[in-house]
Amino acid sequence: MSKLSDYPQPSVTVDLVIFTIAEDDLKVLLIRRGQEPFKGRWALPGGFVEIDESLERAAARELKEEVGVTNVYLEQLYTFGDPKRDPRGRVISVSYFALVDAERQRIVAASDAADAQWHSVFDAPRLAFDHAKILDYAVWRLRNKIEWTTVGYELLPKKFTLSELQRVYEIILQRPVDKRNFRKKILAQGQIIELNETRGDVAHRPARLYSFRKQ
Repeated sequence: MSKLSDYPQPSVTVDLVIFTIAEDDLKVLLIRRGQEPFKGRWALPGGFVEIDESLERAAARELKEEVGVTNVYLEQLYTFGDPKRDPRGRVISVSYFALVDAERQRIVAASDAADAQWHSVFDAPRLAFDHAKILDYAVWRLRNKIEWTTVGYELLPKKFTLSELQRVYEIILQRPVDKRNFRKKILAQGQIIELNETRGDVAHRPARLYSFRKQ
C-alpha cells in the first residue's frame, strides 16, 4: 500500500480578488509585493495555507494580515494549478472573491505587502504570478452572477435608488442597460423592497429609495 510520503507535497495558497465600486469604476484591491519573487510588482492579496487551518480561515487571515480587511463574505472562485505558476516551486492556488463597500473598509498594507491600493479592473497594472488570469476569471464570474443574484448588495448603501443600482450593473457589464427593462426585471425578482422614503438631493424630482430583502 502506498503511503502519503511516497508522493510529492505541493504547497497551497489562497489568492483574494476583492472588488468595489468607486469613482464610477469597478476596482480591485491590489498589494505591492515587498518580497521576492516579483518584489515591487502588484499582486492580489493572499498567502500560504497553514498546515492546521481550513482554506476559508486562511483566506480570512490573509485578507486581514495583508490589507486590514475584515468581516466580508468570501466565495470560492476557482483552483489554479499550473505547475510553473510560481517560481518558488509547485504551488496550487485556491482563489476567492468578494464585493465590498470601499468606504466601510480601511485599507492598510501590512505583513509582507509594501503598499495596498484600489486599481481599476479595466486598467490594471502588470500583475505577479498568474494573477492577471485569476482577475480575468473573477470579472467573468462576476458578470455572470450579476444576471441572477443580488451582487449589488455589498456595493451599495443600505438605502439606494434604482438608478444607483442600475449604474452598478452598467459599470460591471461595461455597457448601457435599458432603464425600463432593467427596472421591470429587478422588481419582478422580488429581492428589493420599496421604502416609504425618497432622496431629495437630485436634480429633478425626489427619487424613491429601496433596500435589499434580508436573506
